[in-house]
Amino acid sequence: MEDNNGIDVLVAGAGAAGCAAALAAAQAGRSVLLVDKSRYHLTASNTAMSTAMIPAAGSRWQAAAGIVDSPEVFLDDIRRKTRGTADPVLAQALAQVAPTLVAWLADDCGVPLELVTEFSYPGHSVTRCHAVADRAGATLLNYLMQAVRNQPLISLLVPARLADVIVTDGAVTGGIIVSPDGQREEVPARAVILATSGFAANADLVARHLPEIAGAVHHGSEDSTGDALSIGERLGADTAFLDAYQGHGSLAVPHRVLVTWATVMHGGVLVNTDGQRFGDETVGYSEFGARVHAQAGHTAWVVFDERIHEAVLPFRDYQDCLRAGAIRRAADVDELAALIGCPAAELANTLARAHDAATGQQPDPWGRTRWAGPIAAPYVAVRVAGALFHTQGGLRVNGNGQVLRAGEPIPGLYAAGGAAQGISGHGSAGYLAGNGLLPALGLGYLAANHVSAQLSQTEGPQ
Repeated sequence: MEDNNGIDVLVAGAGAAGCAAALAAAQAGRSVLLVDKSRYHLTASNTAMSTAMIPAAGSRWQAAAGIVDSPEVFLDDIRRKTRGTADPVLAQALAQVAPTLVAWLADDCGVPLELVTEFSYPGHSVTRCHAVADRAGATLLNYLMQAVRNQPLISLLVPARLADVIVTDGAVTGGIIVSPDGQREEVPARAVILATSGFAANADLVARHLPEIAGAVHHGSEDSTGDALSIGERLGADTAFLDAYQGHGSLAVPHRVLVTWATVMHGGVLVNTDGQRFGDETVGYSEFGARVHAQAGHTAWVVFDERIHEAVLPFRDYQDCLRAGAIRRAADVDELAALIGCPAAELANTLARAHDAATGQQPDPWGRTRWAGPIAAPYVAVRVAGALFHTQGGLRVNGNGQVLRAGEPIPGLYAAGGAAQGISGHGSAGYLAGNGLLPALGLGYLAANHVSAQLSQTEGPQ
């Protein structure tokens, strides 16, 4: 509730993390100012460019489908994928809150979620990803923003940038907002939640912390410039997992449209310009970002067939590929080799060995064991680049989303989404589908609820 001291909660960033934080705070009766520095945040933010996947173990959607799962099983998957390097406190907090989170999104925020059952995502041992029907982050964000606009306790200010926070007696007590024309305004607030994304658009920070993917195509928000890191650095805040990121091995070029990894999980393969495969594609799309980037010309080809084409047609990303003209067809191996520009004999051998592995006749030379079926002519192919989507490290937070300094919370300061550390461990190999949106929505939700509880304690009985 607003008073002469300003608003209750200032939220910087209007993607998934910021919207979740603003909505949870407002639903708890708190006044909120939600700011974003880009007028294009609904279409060009990391949330908008995502596939809208939110993993939750033990949800009512799973129960309705007869799927047995639990936060403990999800935690085991996180530990396995990250080889035990994910922050255990944050991973447990997010795994535990996830089923409550997806129910809240559906029931209190009007987001029509469904369980994704078309195929299994790498690293998830159970079907647990929830998404909107078209699997498009922009659709998810539009539902969240509609809920924001319908909430009278939330004031939305776009474009406006949080340049810094105000500190009084060691506690964060507001923020300095800068408008596009350079005007600065001090906004008193009882808490500040940083939801300003990561630093994937900052080439210097990427080169410093993520050298293996430096120079790759950045397919994410151009506003991911490390604003939260800069603010945290000035406060002496702790940071963690700055070498972690989500890559992707199938960004269509030159179209810059994502080819859904469902093409791979249904049986497709990636080959380089020599007509050779270069790894087990099912280990994960994030790992394959750097692997594709390491190939000659920094590109490769996703190769599949009409069976897979039909299976992935419902995906909005794939529909965008079709509209962009990224989907190419070849009647046989010779035509496919001519399209790729590789020796036909080498490509024929590669596809024959993949076929034998998919049908169980021979082990795959790359160790791949997950095949939904073999691929056969006529072929479908897309030229792709390895890409950097978003970073997975940032300010160190606890399970409430509080930013830490020397291991202790900085009073009044919270972080969520790309502004905070994630649960993907180090590098790109620990990324699981939904590891971007769960820390965004989950930490936004947890931070707002913690803020509200803290403020209630200071206010005492009403």
